Amino acid sequence: MSSLSTTDTTTATSPDIHLPTAEDAADIAPGLVTLRRGLHENVEVGLDLPATQKLVYDAIEGLDIEVTKGNGLSSLTVVLRGGARTLDSTGVVPAVLLRGDMDGLPVTEATGFDFAATSGRMHACGHDLHTAGLVGALKLLHRDRDSLPGDVVFMFQPGEEGYDGAGKMIAEGVLDAAGPRVKAAYGLHVSADQDLGVATSRRGSYMAAFAKMTISVRGKGTHASRPATGRDPIQVGAMLVGQLQEYVTRRFDIFDPLVITVGQFNGGTAPNVIPDFAELVVSVRTFSETVTARAEAELPQLVTELVAAHGLDAEVDYEAILPPTINDDAEADFFLDTFAELFGPERAQVRPNPLPGSEDFSRVLNEVPGAYGHFGVALPNLPVEEREANHSPRARHSDEGLADHALFLAHLAGRKLAQLAEQ
Repeated sequence: MSSLSTTDTTTATSPDIHLPTAEDAADIAPGLVTLRRGLHENVEVGLDLPATQKLVYDAIEGLDIEVTKGNGLSSLTVVLRGGARTLDSTGVVPAVLLRGDMDGLPVTEATGFDFAATSGRMHACGHDLHTAGLVGALKLLHRDRDSLPGDVVFMFQPGEEGYDGAGKMIAEGVLDAAGPRVKAAYGLHVSADQDLGVATSRRGSYMAAFAKMTISVRGKGTHASRPATGRDPIQVGAMLVGQLQEYVTRRFDIFDPLVITVGQFNGGTAPNVIPDFAELVVSVRTFSETVTARAEAELPQLVTELVAAHGLDAEVDYEAILPPTINDDAEADFFLDTFAELFGPERAQVRPNPLPGSEDFSRVLNEVPGAYGHFGVALPNLPVEEREANHSPRARHSDEGLADHALFLAHLAGRKLAQLAEQ
């Protein structure tokens, strides 16, 4: 299998550092494809991924690295020590972090791949490619480790799909695994419906914060034919659905948005009974720290006061689950510039707007500067109208971009270490 790259990458970033070439990446690509397909067939969900952890461990066994397994989750933290370690301007040996998430989703696969999972679980978000790509970056940098002026931390993370695996790995010390805290961190997410080999990112806000608001409206049940003798929580709950949307459009800037969706509305047991209570579960997406804080402060108060105006009571549980994913401006530029230099400027695109999904790599970017972006892995001959997005049971991710995926991550780490060593 060959790399998609058509750009010569043999020129080192400085006289003292050597980084892998497209030919090096093509050399390891068949093994990465085999690993990806093994991960895909044996997908696991959540924080406990013993089979996945073993596949990764076996793939990197024998390398001159330091490997730590997680205590409360099936993570792997790998440290690659550079052979030309140099003190930076702060007096420490610099370290850079690369992340790949490993968990799948509880989705029954319908891709038609001959390596499709049959367990009722699926790598519908492409984390099998993230994991294989990170293994590839490790192997490529390991070849050139003697010239690296610092260390690289490889964060093999479980539990991205709703389990806050990143937060748990941070609590277990992944950012300090090399000794001093890492100076920069990078992650790459594949997209099943994005053109093969095209990378996207942007400065600043990149993905949304996510919060869940659970509203219990307490009324007074009665016979459905005599609503005036009770207090109808379903009618008030229905009012809330509309009022929340009106509040958003009139109180929040459309260029720094708040997106609210009532995903669950539960109440009542029979058509001739007004119940005592109803429950709404609301997802809240925001794209900046300012609006994230406003939503958490204002929405519960709004709900409480609207319900009280109708003579009912409300209990509101507001759970902030993930912060927004915010790229450092300079690191976002570095991310796209590195990709453009490797593979051509036509394949590195600035995303005009943030993405409304959420990502727990936001936890890492809250702690250290870095950048996150997406990489297209649509099947090369699949018409655009037939592509399905991540999380679909028919999301088909190509592994033809794995060589470039690994090469890009390796260059992000190597070039950043070279920059830090020169400062």
